[in-house]
Formats: sequence, C-alpha cells, structure tokens
Amino acid sequence: MRLLGFFVLAAGCLAAQVVQEVRAAAAAGNFAAAKARLQQYKGNGPWTPELLLAHSWIGRGAHANKAWDQAFALSAETRTAALEMLKSRPLDAEPNLPLALGASIEVNGHALAGTGRRSEGVAFLKDELKRWHATSIRTRIQKNLHLLSLAGQKAPKLEAMQFAGSVKMRSLDDFRGRPVLLFLWAHWCADCKTQGPVIEALRKEFPLLAVVAPTQRYGYVAGGEEAPKEKETPYISQVQREHYPWLNGVPLPISEENFRLYGVSSTPTLVLLDGAGVVRLYHPGQMKMDELRAALQSVAKP
Repeated sequence: MRLLGFFVLAAGCLAAQVVQEVRAAAAAGNFAAAKARLQQYKGNGPWTPELLLAHSWIGRGAHANKAWDQAFALSAETRTAALEMLKSRPLDAEPNLPLALGASIEVNGHALAGTGRRSEGVAFLKDELKRWHATSIRTRIQKNLHLLSLAGQKAPKLEAMQFAGSVKMRSLDDFRGRPVLLFLWAHWCADCKTQGPVIEALRKEFPLLAVVAPTQRYGYVAGGEEAPKEKETPYISQVQREHYPWLNGVPLPISEENFRLYGVSSTPTLVLLDGAGVVRLYHPGQMKMDELRAALQSVAKP
C-alpha cells in the first residue's frame, strides 16, 4: 500500500512538472516543443485532467501570440476531450478539468474577437455562461464576456447587504453624477496591496472620484486556516484596517455573488464607471499609475 501511494505521488509530481514545462514552452511561442513534451508524456494513453490542463496552455499561448488558427484548433481539441470526459464525471470533481475547459472557452471567445468576429465571440461566451452557470467556471466565463462587451454598458448591480466596516450604500445610484472606481479585492491578495497606494494617490488628484471596494469571503483567514463566515468577516475588516487604511470611509460590500457578476477570477479587478453609471473600463489585474490616471481623465476632471 505504501509503495502504491509512492507511485501515485510520483505520477502526480511528474504530471505537474509536465504542465509547467508545456506552459513555459507555449508562453515562449514554441508550440512545437510544447506539443512534443506533452505527447512524450501522454504517449498512447488516455487524456487525464492534468494532461488536458497542459494542452489548454498551448491554446492560451497561441492566443497570447495571436496565432488565431492554432488557437481555434487547440481550443477545440481541449474542449472536445473535456466534454468526452464529462460524460462520466461531474466538472468539479477535481480542479484541473474545469481549468482546462474554462481555458478552451476563453481562447475560443477571444480568437473569434481577434479575427473580427467579436459579436460571435460574445454570443459564444453568453451561451457557455448559461451552460456552465452552476459550476466553478461561471466566474471565468463572465470575466471574458465582460472583457469583450462590458465597456459602454450599464454596470451590473452590486449586492449591498453586508459590509466590512460601518460605511454603507444602497446601490451604485448613490453616486450618480460622480465617476466611480470599483476596487474588487481579496484579503489574501498581495497584488491588491500593491494596487492600493496607486488608487489612494489618484483619489487626491480626482476629488470627485467615488471609490467602492467590494470583497468576498473565501472560507479561510491568515495562514490558510479554515474559518466560518462569522470568523472571516471580522478578519476582512482587520486586513482592511492594517493594509488599506485609506479605505476608511469607503463602502466595502461583502458578497460572493458580486464577484461572480463582475467575473472576478483575478484580483484586483478594477471597474471604472462614468457619472451615468456606464462602464468605461474593465480591467482584471493591477494597473500602473499612468494607465489608471489616463482612464480617470477620460471621465473626470481633477
């Protein structure tokens, strides 16, 4: 039994190494090397969730390099194999299969947009969002749909029933007539802490700017310790006081649904609204000072 456990562990480590190697080769645009390493490991064996995840990274590499024909073909291969596996198992039985399928959906949607078929890409992502709405990849699909279509649309409504801190809001309509920056952050997120001083400085340049900082619970606190809601909620407030004192006086709604509606699979996510509540910027990940300042200048006067 111990020997069997050793072989299972060794196989898992090798699979993880293959994913890393394939991902690195694909990111460098060396798709031939990525495919060769994957084939070397797979041989004539069946697809596994780990192998599909590695394969999905080749498609993501093609997307990043705007190699659209390869992106279409690779995403279709990943998707076909994933759907075949799903005939005998639920999507979220383990983490790698949803990551692979989510990547294939992401790549296909952006490849359609990248080849001048944005409306087709949006329609495709909307269909996939309905299909996988009750699964873990809902948020990822929503993010990519927003990337292609949210700018110029009314902002999704924020759920505002529970808050970290004493400042409350009813809805985004409370800020009508002012530009609003949504800073969607997580208590564990180092990139969010790095983004904080940028937003703090820009608030001083743009005094009309309203900031709202939605967050959510993840089921754990410091050190990854599992925690129920009644323990994690005050921990969120503690993190805010220690690392984001500039958010004192800012509404911090706590809602998992807000993160799903705004497609927050990357933190921070920044969303800029104009005075009419229309989205002018949707940006998963950090933004540099100059980039965010330029976006603010388009909707507000310092």
